[in-house]
Amino acid sequence: MKEKIRILLEDQLPLVDLDSETLYQELDSLGVTTILMTLSDEFGILLDSRDATPKNLRSLDSLVALVERKLAEKQ
Repeated sequence: MKEKIRILLEDQLPLVDLDSETLYQELDSLGVTTILMTLSDEFGILLDSRDATPKNLRSLDSLVALVERKLAEKQ
């Protein structure tokens, strides 16, 4: 799942270092929105502004955890 998310986001945000542990600090509002929309569309989950927290967007690993949590809630 991590690699799939990496590939999706690299295509959408080529200038963002997805390996950063301070990913949230590198993002502007458009970057945050792009991440939420891309992951929502790809995984069929609902991500909105309440999910756009520094904890959820801290790193690629935290994004994976967010998607996995939302997928589990969906079931």
